[in-house]
Amino acid sequence: MKTFRLDDMTRGWFVGDFEPAVLKTEAAEVGVKSYEAGTKEAKHYHKVAPEVTLIISGEARMNDVPYSPGDIILIEPGEATDFEAVTDVTTVVVKLPSVAGDKYLC
Repeated sequence: MKTFRLDDMTRGWFVGDFEPAVLKTEAAEVGVKSYEAGTKEAKHYHKVAPEVTLIISGEARMNDVPYSPGDIILIEPGEATDFEAVTDVTTVVVKLPSVAGDKYLC
């Protein structure tokens, strides 16, 4: 058995085809992302990988739609979204497959 720390991962990503990774795989990417209130991510999309975001705690807004704990958002390839942390927010994000560079700013 091996033990890792989320703090040692890059921006919360811990499974995928990148380093560091707890499990290095092309099959999927998994990350736990924490944002301070007011943090924003620019609108972007993926050409290959659908992305699933689960709001664990706090409130966020994506494409001006509010989300709260328990909401699960599926973003299909080609769909663009931005992200804003309305409050401090923690999410779990899953992308299938893990494709390096599959993030395109709008």
